Amino acid sequence: MSYGQGGPQSQWDPWKPQSQQPWNSGSDDGTPDWAALAEASESRNKRRKLLFIAGGALATIAIGTAVAMAVVSANGGDPEAGPSNLPASASLPGSATATPSFAPTSAPPPLDPKDFISSAKKDTAPLSPDTLFPDKQLPVDGTVYKKGPTADTTSCATAAGGTLPKILTANGCTRLMRTTYTDGGIAVTVGVAVFDTAAQATKAKAQTDDRSIVRSLFGKGVKPFCDGAFCRSTRNAYGRYAYFTISGFTSGKDVTTKDIKVFRAGNDLAQFAANQIHRRGQTQASAAANQ
Repeated sequence: MSYGQGGPQSQWDPWKPQSQQPWNSGSDDGTPDWAALAEASESRNKRRKLLFIAGGALATIAIGTAVAMAVVSANGGDPEAGPSNLPASASLPGSATATPSFAPTSAPPPLDPKDFISSAKKDTAPLSPDTLFPDKQLPVDGTVYKKGPTADTTSCATAAGGTLPKILTANGCTRLMRTTYTDGGIAVTVGVAVFDTAAQATKAKAQTDDRSIVRSLFGKGVKPFCDGAFCRSTRNAYGRYAYFTISGFTSGKDVTTKDIKVFRAGNDLAQFAANQIHRRGQTQASAAANQ
């Protein structure tokens, strides 16, 4: 086969496989045409450069699109999927600065109600048998106690019996208020002794014994009770108040340890007295806090 004659000269294309490489037309000695080879190499380099530029432009566009999508997602988020994953303190470029945080504050501790009922100087709310025991009926666990007569005296000893008069006088009792409640044939008198300080009330209570009793109060539909018969009594103190109960039968019958209803009635009224005294403290503490 001849390479230089006998037909049209084959054109060598460096990008086509098996194409024939041209030789110098003026030489038939087998020496390659170096000029043609250099021209072909330069052509290949130009094509590669164009491909690299085009590829880089596409990659730049793709990266820019990804960044734009990320910023949009961080700014808006999906309201149905919840907030974005940015931490609370993060901010995006160009956005407003993060909201400043402040040190937590705490409200002042509430005022102690007992402070207001522990001394005459702070315990200045109106005080009477009707403010301590205002309701005509007192329901307690299914039992309804009916309010009877009330009494109020500054001569504490005259409303007490046994060893109590001397104790009240010695510790500076300034007032003794009494109210009687009934449940059928059971009557309970609750008495509240007032002192200037909690220390006086506490000391008076500590000095009492089983013979320290408040006198029963009857009248206004309540028959005499605990007037010579055995009755059940209680005694305690809270704040500047000492409170007492005496419970018995209006029939004059003696109270025994088997008379559970009498014991329960005395306990109910003693607890109610303590609650009412504490409520005085709560009311005054609340008023002071709102000033």
